[in-house]
This record gives sequence, C-alpha cells and structure tokens, in this order.
Amino acid sequence: IVMEREFWRGGNMLYPVPAVMVSLADKSGKANIITIAWTGTICSDPAMVYISVRSSRYSYNILKETGEFVINICTENLVSQTDTAGVKSGSKIDKFKELGLTKGKSKEVAAPYIQECPIALECKVSDIIPLGTHDMFLAKVLAVNVDKKYIDEKGKFDLKAANPIVYSHGEYYGLGKLLGTFGYSVRKNKV
Repeated sequence: IVMEREFWRGGNMLYPVPAVMVSLADKSGKANIITIAWTGTICSDPAMVYISVRSSRYSYNILKETGEFVINICTENLVSQTDTAGVKSGSKIDKFKELGLTKGKSKEVAAPYIQECPIALECKVSDIIPLGTHDMFLAKVLAVNVDKKYIDEKGKFDLKAANPIVYSHGEYYGLGKLLGTFGYSVRKNKV
C-alpha cells in the first residue's frame, strides 16, 4: 500500500513541544512572565536547556540584561494563565498580579519562580545565539525545585498527577496515558 504524501516547504512541525511560563526579573526587581514553546533540553551534564525569544518581546532585553530566568512547567489547570502570559505584554501589566500567580524566591537566581507550577528550573544564560526570528538563550540549570505534593512514595515525580501541557501548532493539549517506559520494548518478558 502506497500512502499519499503532501510536501510543504521547510517549517517547524516538530510537535508537540512543552508549553512553559518563563519568569524573570529586571535589575530593579520588577518581575515578568513570558510563555515559551521553543524550549528544551540540550545537555545532561552539565544540565543545560534553551529558550528561544523574539527580540521584539518585552522580556528579551530583561533576559539579555540579567542573564537569568526560571522555566516553570505548566499544567492543565494553568492553561488559561499560560496563554494570557503569551499574548499580553509585561510592559503594560503586572502578569503575576493579573494572572493570580505567586512569586516564589528562587535559590540560585534573582528571577522568581511561579509557586503554582509543579517544577521550576532556575537558569543562568551561558550564550545567546542569534538565529533569525528568534535568538536562542543557552543556559545552565543551577537548581530545580519541585512541589512536594507531586512526589510519590518512591521519591519520584508523579507526572500524571501534575497534568503538564504541551503546545502543538497553535493549540494546547494535556498529556495522555502512559504508553511504555524507557527500554520496555527490548526487555525480556518475565514469566
């Protein structure tokens, strides 16, 4: 059976991607939140991540000036705040106040984390790479804090209980059911 295919010009169809709120603060301490979908892991040791931001965004200059930010993992119950943080500008509103979110004091960076989010990764920029529509901020993860209510009896983060969200071509989705665990396809069946 030959499947019909349609070919499009090169584009970003690597979906879904995480939908996160990135919190930061300028040198005077004024905090802001920006929603980011262009983010991910780039290295395990040292732990490194990236976020890509348009230079026209209000948060861009704060990132360049301070070199610090916090990636906050978003959940299904925060999808409205996640969307609003991405469409309203922090130059016009206090997003923490407007969205009813609570600033947490980070351990390693001046940028606050969002207490309502189950995981927060405190990051320090190590390099900025201009790429076109976005600049990529490469960063070391200096600390991770996790809401204890999502830690199971084995000390593992309970992803299912947290209900994280992803972004796919203009739409937000919850993560579905567990389909397998790393290496399950090659393990020998136990009888």
